[in-house]
Amino acid sequence: MTTSMHTQVDKKPIVWTIAGSDSSGGAGIQADLLTMNDLQCHGCSVISCITAQNTVNVTLVEPVSEQMLIGQLDALWADLVPIAIKIGLLANQQQVDIVAKWLSRVSRLTTLPFVVLDPVMVASSGAQFCQQTIDFKPLAGLISLITPNQHELFRLCPKLLLSNDQSSNTEFSNIESGNPHSSNQTTFTNNDNDELGMIMAAKWVANHFNCHVLAKGGDALWQQQQATDVYVTRSVLGASHIYDNQVFKLTSPRVNTNNNHGSGCTLSSAIACFVAHQFVLHDAIVLAKAYVNKGLSGSYPIGEGPGVLTRSGWPNELSAMPTITSIEGNTAYSGNKAFRPVATPLGVYPVLDSLPQLNAVLAAGCRTVQFRVKCSEHVNGLTLQALEQQIIDAIAIGRDFNAQLFINDHWQLAIKHSAFGVHLGQEDLACASLTAIADAGLALGISCHSYFEALLAHQCKPSYIALGHIYPTTTKKMPSAPQGVVKLTQYVSLLGKFYPTVAIGGVDVGRLEQLASSKVGDVAVVRAITHADDPGEAYRLLHQRWLQFTRGCQASQEPGVLKEAV
Repeated sequence: MTTSMHTQVDKKPIVWTIAGSDSSGGAGIQADLLTMNDLQCHGCSVISCITAQNTVNVTLVEPVSEQMLIGQLDALWADLVPIAIKIGLLANQQQVDIVAKWLSRVSRLTTLPFVVLDPVMVASSGAQFCQQTIDFKPLAGLISLITPNQHELFRLCPKLLLSNDQSSNTEFSNIESGNPHSSNQTTFTNNDNDELGMIMAAKWVANHFNCHVLAKGGDALWQQQQATDVYVTRSVLGASHIYDNQVFKLTSPRVNTNNNHGSGCTLSSAIACFVAHQFVLHDAIVLAKAYVNKGLSGSYPIGEGPGVLTRSGWPNELSAMPTITSIEGNTAYSGNKAFRPVATPLGVYPVLDSLPQLNAVLAAGCRTVQFRVKCSEHVNGLTLQALEQQIIDAIAIGRDFNAQLFINDHWQLAIKHSAFGVHLGQEDLACASLTAIADAGLALGISCHSYFEALLAHQCKPSYIALGHIYPTTTKKMPSAPQGVVKLTQYVSLLGKFYPTVAIGGVDVGRLEQLASSKVGDVAVVRAITHADDPGEAYRLLHQRWLQFTRGCQASQEPGVLKEAV
């Protein structure tokens, strides 16, 4: 099975690169177009300058004329409108101003595409492309993301002073608020060689440019065996609001290679590609990180200097993905005790809020079910006391049928009354005590709606991971768009070897065959059972069809990759 996003679509999304030509073929326009082709995008190029370089040094940089730069932009926009644009090397201030004016003009006519700026000033090796100081501020408010390396990050910042007493330091407050004040006379003193300085600088740049920031740490001398990037988020459309305005560290084992020419170009163009494939920015960044990690692992020399990355295709290996850590606290489960495993496959997994329906599906043979009730002061909501009694009753019913009964959200009550397990969404995951859940011997299921959230779930080592919502659903208001079966297939390819995977959202009997084709292990069902005249009979039909389709999919797999039948 191909891991391409284009298993079910024909037209490739259009992505532009505005960058310089690298005569050695390892970076710039050449690396961008190779990446775009590898990630199933149609790449268009706007060449800002021609460089004379090899793997050892850059000997000449010659900008194109103003007329040629604008001409390329206008010609492409008239016929090949992009979903995303990557901006790389702009050779001088005039080119920055031209691109900024062009984007500003477009923004007055329509919504700008996603724009990622890789502010090429200094290569990871320290080689400089621009002899003059370039001010990228004209691009503020026009770009979506900026991806500086360490050298570039601190060139983008004003010179600010960090004292040892952060809480009382005025300049530290200016960085936090994004107010440059009039601090151009002070200096970043010995803070460009530690993690705190990197985080502070990245936060300032995010405020100053009104965009997300991915500050790359591969060239940071203070980093050792782990390479850590700092990701500063603003508001991300289509993602949970709990990850807005946050700072995350994205960490991967350092790849032991000097063949890293074009790694920054590859990262930014890969981000643009994943955004063009309709992944939210969080996902695009972790996927691009994994893509570069794989590229570095397979890199090779081509001359006397640093060699180039291999183009490795769609990243679908957990080992290539970064570890995600919030600077406000570790996002991984740090307890010593594992969560209780699911004893039997979930299969068709009903999500119910009614005790009679719970009893009906268990009587019909269901052995894994989720009880989801909400506490509210509104007329149709339950008081806390009534909610607790319903949970007590649900757990008792589940125990009578020897079923794996998960309580949604209310983890304290699940622990108190000895449920089989707890199911948590991302918002609840952020505030629940996973240590308490594991110590109580409960299983843990986690919902996720993206690669980013799936990686956060993976770091908790849960009993299963629920992936959704796959189809449009009316059961709850979702910040994310329906993921669809193509994305579900990608998630299962990444996680299915390690966890039971559950598809959720809009699942009904007519969609089971399509879901089974994704190789997802199980399906969670809500309305197809809760709105049925006979919930027990509805469950039996769903269960029979699911067995039919999953066994059919397994039979069609090659020998040696069969999964145990549900």
